[in-house]
Amino acid sequence: MTEEQETPDVRQLGLEPSDLDGHTLEELTDYLEAGRLPLDLDIEGSPGCQLALDALERLRGLGGQLMEADTAAMPEVDDSWVDRILSGIALDARAGRRIPFEEAEAGVDFGITEGAVRGLIRSAENAVPGILVGHSTLEGDVTTAGAPIRITIEVNTLYGESIPAAVERLRQEVGERVHRHTDLALTGIDITVRDVQRVSDSTEEKS
Repeated sequence: MTEEQETPDVRQLGLEPSDLDGHTLEELTDYLEAGRLPLDLDIEGSPGCQLALDALERLRGLGGQLMEADTAAMPEVDDSWVDRILSGIALDARAGRRIPFEEAEAGVDFGITEGAVRGLIRSAENAVPGILVGHSTLEGDVTTAGAPIRITIEVNTLYGESIPAAVERLRQEVGERVHRHTDLALTGIDITVRDVQRVSDSTEEKS
């Protein structure tokens, strides 16, 4: 990242140190860039760190292209989208509410964290070219089995991609993953495009 696009302070993102078991997004970024070597068992054994690492790795892929475009763009592109995505990654790492599964048999109590579901939602961007998930919210009483739940998602897209097609594909991917891995009574998925970023051709002249 450039100096102007440094990882924001963790506390400004609403993330407590306990959410990453004492680690920071900056530390996890350095660990990822080092190829996750030497192996840090404390990081590898932390669910919150794993969610953040997965999201940071995806951001490093498509996000790297977008940040290069920001640098080359004229006029200069607003780079606040980077902070918004990092904020979403930080929120994903928070465990949040406990979401129960419907009991398979008497005396069995299974559940999943809200953070894990947000990580699941974010992972759907892998199947949709040109999409970066910034932030997602589970609206409704997720702590009660069978309660109606609606998901809202904010995304960034690449200029030149069909926004309606990308949004619909993301909606389908999220719906399938949530239904496959949770017992949430999903009533709808609302997706808002916050930014459209242009990746400049590397052969374009920079004026």
